[in-house]
Amino acid sequence: MLSTHITYSNSYTIHHEDAYMTQEEDWDRDLLLDPAWEKQQRKTFTAWCNSHLRKAGTQIENIEEDFRNGLKLMLLLEVISGERLPKPDKGKMRFHKIANVNKALDFICSKGVKLVSIGAEEIVDGNVKMTLGMIWTIILRFAIQDISVEETSAKEGLLLWCQRKTAPYRNVNVQNFHISWKDGLALCALIHRHRPDLIDYSKLRKDDPIGNLNTAFEVAEKFLDIPKMLDAEDIVNTPKPDEKAIMTYVSCFYHAFAGAEQAETAANRICKVLAVNQENEKLMEEYEKLASELLEWIRRTIPWLENRVAEQTMRAMQQKLEDFRDYRRVHKPPRVQEKCQLEINFNTLQTKLRLSNRPAFMPSEGKMVSDIANAWKGLEQVEKGYEEWLLTEIRRLERLDHLAEKFKQKCSMHESWTAGKEDLLSQKDYESASLMEIRALMRKHEAFESDLAAHQDRVEQIAAIAQELNELDYHDAATVNARCQGICDQWDNLGTLTQKRRDALERVEKLWETIDQLYLEFAKRAAPFNNWMDGAMEDLQDMFIVHSIEEIQSLITAHDQFKATLPEADKERMATIGIHNEIVKIAQTYGIKLSGINPYTNLSTQDISNKWDTVKHLVPLRDQMLQEEVARQQANERLRRQFAAQANIIGPWIQTKMEEISHVSVDIAGSLEEQMNSLKQYEQNIINYKSNIDKLEGDHQLSQESLIFDNKHTNYTMEHIRVGWEQLLTTIARTINEVENQILTRDAKGISQEQLNEFRASFNHFDRKRNGMMDPDDFRACLISMGYDLVSLRGEVEFARIMTLVDPNNTGVVTFQAFIDFMTRETAETDTAEQVMASFKILASDKSYITVEELRRELPPEQAEYCISRMTKYVGPDSPAGALDYISFSSALYGESDL
Repeated sequence: MLSTHITYSNSYTIHHEDAYMTQEEDWDRDLLLDPAWEKQQRKTFTAWCNSHLRKAGTQIENIEEDFRNGLKLMLLLEVISGERLPKPDKGKMRFHKIANVNKALDFICSKGVKLVSIGAEEIVDGNVKMTLGMIWTIILRFAIQDISVEETSAKEGLLLWCQRKTAPYRNVNVQNFHISWKDGLALCALIHRHRPDLIDYSKLRKDDPIGNLNTAFEVAEKFLDIPKMLDAEDIVNTPKPDEKAIMTYVSCFYHAFAGAEQAETAANRICKVLAVNQENEKLMEEYEKLASELLEWIRRTIPWLENRVAEQTMRAMQQKLEDFRDYRRVHKPPRVQEKCQLEINFNTLQTKLRLSNRPAFMPSEGKMVSDIANAWKGLEQVEKGYEEWLLTEIRRLERLDHLAEKFKQKCSMHESWTAGKEDLLSQKDYESASLMEIRALMRKHEAFESDLAAHQDRVEQIAAIAQELNELDYHDAATVNARCQGICDQWDNLGTLTQKRRDALERVEKLWETIDQLYLEFAKRAAPFNNWMDGAMEDLQDMFIVHSIEEIQSLITAHDQFKATLPEADKERMATIGIHNEIVKIAQTYGIKLSGINPYTNLSTQDISNKWDTVKHLVPLRDQMLQEEVARQQANERLRRQFAAQANIIGPWIQTKMEEISHVSVDIAGSLEEQMNSLKQYEQNIINYKSNIDKLEGDHQLSQESLIFDNKHTNYTMEHIRVGWEQLLTTIARTINEVENQILTRDAKGISQEQLNEFRASFNHFDRKRNGMMDPDDFRACLISMGYDLVSLRGEVEFARIMTLVDPNNTGVVTFQAFIDFMTRETAETDTAEQVMASFKILASDKSYITVEELRRELPPEQAEYCISRMTKYVGPDSPAGALDYISFSSALYGESDL
């Protein structure tokens, strides 16, 4: 139960003109009190006087009669003031009574109260109006004058106190000390606010004022020791209840609950401290979670980027490249933002901990900002060469596909040519041949040898292509090697068989004398020409790969040179066919019957004509392919120029924005809020510029899809632009965070804008590199310029101590934020462990421990349960079960050992 012993201040201040110190106009001698008000005042003032007189073992029954002799009036003043009045006169004569009343009135005046129109004679004569006025003056001086709430006092202070306490309650709106109290809810709200266990406010009804008033009167009298001073019916039935009666009764509640204000203040302090602690713990948990997720993502990503096992097909490698593009465009940017946000959260948390006088936050092992930065650095190192490796592998596979196709084509042509040649060379047809046939066989063999020599170059090309495929690690190299080996073995065998057949023919050559020179000449000219046409067809159908207009122009030049040789080739064709025509002419002239078969060659004029027609058909097709490639290379050149035009604008723009942001961060013209607005505008401009980056990404993708791997029109690559863009986003976010932390520091430390500008000017003056950081020598010079004695040996020790504050990680530089923190550290006004401990001691009624019930009664539920779950059990003599150690808990909040 709350203590209801009311003690009034003995000290006083004389306010000569204050309204509550003068006799109010209500007491004008020529006016009469409203009967209802007089009745309320009689009852209220009588009860109020008796609440004090009973301490002296007496009371009054009739307020105008019992104070007539002045004795009880003097006794009342002694009780409420705690002072001794002059000894009263014991006589019963009128002048004795007047003398005693005058002693009381003189004592009242000595307290700075002006009594207007109130004399001892009126009191002695039992003047009700004057007697009530005198008692009201006493109530004002000793019960209401010393009430002070915020910057108001007396009546206004009491009214403000009532408004503050009843503000949360429905149907309660205290605006005065008369009609605002008629329904009784305001009185019930006052009791419930301080003692919710005495009244169930939710069951009260506004339409039951008498019930509400009686409930308040009965509870106040029974549990708060406040006597019943009013009648519910009088208040309800009076249009405007007496203000003085209401004020007198309400002032008793103020004094009854005044003791609870100190506990409420202490509870508020604890709530504030605990709220800060809970918020910081939440930020720590969020940091730990975000750091774990980011590190886990990096751990999963690095092995993927380190996997440099090449795929065997172009399609599979292009899919790898597409997967990497998705990683750069989709998966990595959110992680970059998370890393930046993680650093911002860490800096904000450390700033809040420092401003609230808490120990610095130390993340779990392996989750420091430096650990995350190292992991990120490792990721970027692995990522750096991955895209280059992919592109190199794609070029290699492209080259391999081209060589493999070329190998197959040449092998097919060679195998087609060699088909049956071994069987032909192994024949012994010369043994049964005639002389003419022998000679024909000899010439035919010579023609074959010529053809064989012409095909030697093709066999060497096949071997060279196979060797290059092996050097480039072609996936089907085994098949290539087997086929190449088969061709080489067959070629060696053909050489051996050819030589054996020549030897055999030479042995029988002397047996044969006749040979048909014309057939021989035809064979000799037809075979090279046929080989030339085979080579021409092969070249005209040869696949090619180029990467620039210059390369395709080189092919076009070579093709034009080839076309220039066609007239001479046509002459050779006509000459070769002319030989055959000459044979026919001779046969017709001399009546020789021809078998129609050239004994020296299998080639016919029809074969030559057919191949010639094929060559003429392939020439325009080759022209078309080359022109199409020219168009493709021209399109690629346009893509190069389009990408370069944008990159040459975006690259310098990013660098310019980086420099502008750096200038804003060191500019002292304007407030921090103006700097923040400027930085926010920069941030919005940067975000708006993102569409240009996206367009450049699109052009870059088109270039890679077109297999464009170089660009002579710009020094900027997409990787340069990406890195610059990420650095720009990170820089603007970090700069905004630094300004936000400066605002937090300024507001928490009470630093003016002029002081901040002075600090910034000093910092900029000694920041010789203009990079937002001072080295230790510059910092020492700055401190000396501001009056610090750092020259002596003692000054060296002091400077070393200061450096441990501004550069705890030994980075060798002092940032502006650390400089601001140091300059404002000594004047910080923050809660300490001792203040929190003292607040708990108030809630615990000066005990060395606190109980669960006291915590739940004095603190909001969330803060109470927070304390209960973290306080250790109190160990001490005569401590009850469940006693908690608030001293250790207070020290732990600030990272201190038990005091």
